[in-house]
Amino acid sequence: MSVRASMAFAVTRFEDAVFDGEFNGEFIMLPTYTSATGGARTTRVGSVLPTTMPMLFRRVSIPQGAGSRRDRKRSTIGPTLVAVRLLLLLLLSPTAPVAAQLAAQEPGASASAFVAQGDRETAGRRTANALAAYERALAADPRSYEALWKAARDAVDLGEFEPNTATRTALYARASEYAQRAVTVTPSDAEGHFQLARAIGRTAMNKSARERVKYAADVRVHALTALEIAPAHSGSLHVMGVWHAEVMRLNGFQRAVAKAFLGGEILGTASWAEAIRLMENSVRIEPHRLVHHLDLARVYRDSGREADARRSYETALRTAFTDANDYRYRQNAERELTQLK
Repeated sequence: MSVRASMAFAVTRFEDAVFDGEFNGEFIMLPTYTSATGGARTTRVGSVLPTTMPMLFRRVSIPQGAGSRRDRKRSTIGPTLVAVRLLLLLLLSPTAPVAAQLAAQEPGASASAFVAQGDRETAGRRTANALAAYERALAADPRSYEALWKAARDAVDLGEFEPNTATRTALYARASEYAQRAVTVTPSDAEGHFQLARAIGRTAMNKSARERVKYAADVRVHALTALEIAPAHSGSLHVMGVWHAEVMRLNGFQRAVAKAFLGGEILGTASWAEAIRLMENSVRIEPHRLVHHLDLARVYRDSGREADARRSYETALRTAFTDANDYRYRQNAERELTQLK
């Protein structure tokens, strides 16, 4: 699909989303998708856009509730949509320079400035905006270690609850690429290895149970490397705790497959006791992270410690939001606690 056709499709989807009431607040145009924020809802529009296309514009504000009914008079928000169309036509005009069509980086902007912008978006849990900023930093400096591992982190966060399989797979692929580049640039820092273990792990969770074991060795290698560099790295402790738990959850046939890929010696190191120890340490180091409490509750539950699982689920429900997907994690904790009862 041509860039012009892709953008026309995206604008049509944007109009539909507005008039269907699928979001309130801001419409964000990103390189490969559009995110609209309103409460806890996230709607992606225009996912057909080329992956190389930078952000065309930042925000188009829509009045709260503007699209609550399709039959609402289009005059309510018509001027906004007209402005969007005019902007797109200007950017994609045959006479406009390519740099203008693709909204090139601001003159003189540095990678560090874009990283700082991404950090601000991350602090506000606006993950799609943060990823766009880190990717712009990488356009300015492809070897920016900070931008690489943070882009990997945010691509995984966006992919985790993405309902479209192709989009989710593409986000995990981007995350793996960024993390691998981060490890290449700075192999002596834990964060790159952690993000690579995380990206590979999420890619594995996107596969069938039989296919997952093929990724387990790489997850383990990079998580353990991160812990060798930084023994108190809570994220890597978490990854290894989940690794042990996932191995312990395998049935007999899956264990046979895992043994072929991992080897009996590695497979034999997995235990519920180690999964619990690692997850408890991640909670001890970062008690404010909801996801640590959630996965610790799951480990307790599956290892037969229901009372401890219940307490961890309840702690997760009381923990304030700090991470991008905490709203979804809390929903999962509520559902799983109900099932436990």
